Amino acid sequence: MLKDKLPKIITETVPGPKTAALIERRHKAIPDAIGCSYPTSIKRGEGAVFEDLDGNIFLDWIGGVGVLNIGYSHPEVIPAVKAQAENYFHAMQNIITHEGYIELAEKMNEIVPVRGEKKRTFFANSGAERDENAVKIAKGYTGRKNIIVFSGAFHGRTTLTMAMTAKKAYAKGMGPFPDGIYRADFPYLYRKPKGMTDEDAINFYVETINNVFEQCAPAEDIAAIVVEALQGEGGFIPAPIEWAKAVRKICDEKGILLIVDEVQSGFCRTGRFFASEYWKEAGCEPDIITSAKSIAAGLPLSAITARAEIMQAVPSGTIGGTFGGNAVACASALKVIEIMQRDKLADRALEIGKTVTSRYNAMKEKYDCIGDVRGLGAMIGIEFVKDKESKTPDAALTAAIVKECAQNALLVESAGTYGNVIRFLAPLVITDEQLEAGLDIFEAAVKKCSK
Repeated sequence: MLKDKLPKIITETVPGPKTAALIERRHKAIPDAIGCSYPTSIKRGEGAVFEDLDGNIFLDWIGGVGVLNIGYSHPEVIPAVKAQAENYFHAMQNIITHEGYIELAEKMNEIVPVRGEKKRTFFANSGAERDENAVKIAKGYTGRKNIIVFSGAFHGRTTLTMAMTAKKAYAKGMGPFPDGIYRADFPYLYRKPKGMTDEDAINFYVETINNVFEQCAPAEDIAAIVVEALQGEGGFIPAPIEWAKAVRKICDEKGILLIVDEVQSGFCRTGRFFASEYWKEAGCEPDIITSAKSIAAGLPLSAITARAEIMQAVPSGTIGGTFGGNAVACASALKVIEIMQRDKLADRALEIGKTVTSRYNAMKEKYDCIGDVRGLGAMIGIEFVKDKESKTPDAALTAAIVKECAQNALLVESAGTYGNVIRFLAPLVITDEQLEAGLDIFEAAVKKCSK
């Protein structure tokens, strides 16, 4: 079966002729601004691998950027989607109540670790939509107009979420942007101010939030602090628990809602169903959690979950949308959650993460170009630098490694403020043999490109 195969290139060149022809058609048919530098296509996919039009087998460590935690074409999701499609594709929730939407909302209310006993969930289509809706909810509940976001943040490409996103390469020429969005520093401990201990650095980063109150907007005007539990595009940087506890304390003292963006870190990726479970265990769970990506195995769906009193304060008509909570997507999501819980994919993420982190740390000892290895569960970043002493980011080396891996049937993707981090987001159904094969390809690429 395809899902058990190892990565293999059978064509003389990569891309092969059929894929090259399709890529040429792509250049003529769609905007280049969408961007894609990978020399491959897809004919079919199973598990953690896919076959391209030329018969090459690629191992995928990107997974649709965190969409495919249960892999390509899961054999139990396909019939669930087919069964729903045979009844109806869609029913707009503010017109016709459909059971799948309600059942999925009930399930999310059960498993999402937000503060409060009684919870409510509603659905949108994308990560950017759910963050926009979370901000609207926070403003509706608090009656305040402003929010705080962080350096390194990525929240989407709508006008509001481009303003929230730190890396302005994603917003070039797109202004003006909405007002009332202020930025504090995310605790990037690998690049903390020189000479600081981790404890002092955490206090330093917390103080940048207080600086917002002093220099940008008073605390009584802030509706929410919006943060990723583990930054994705920013470089796969986990928020330290002590910092999270301090942020929770600030929110409680100032009447601010804490929104955690779990677009990449949710759905078993970090060794918990949601990374915020680590926060809840430490007594600092969020007020609102937004999720998307792996929620529906590749169908467009996102979710916003909060305690009932917050959700019920939202002005009527300000949230919702035509396709949010589509019936087919809900059917897929219900099956995804069932599979993840039954097959203990959060535990599998811890096993994968242990293997990858061990191998990465061994590589770090051998290669001066590897500055840091970090993450939670199977969401791991490896940061490349000119040398360990200077920590100067090496984006060129990172890009070369990405390209070399692709030539050898392994897909990896860069991230980070400086473009010098490679993220690990392989489907959690990857086999041990595939994982080892991928690690061998990756290390060979690092060795070759770093010479």
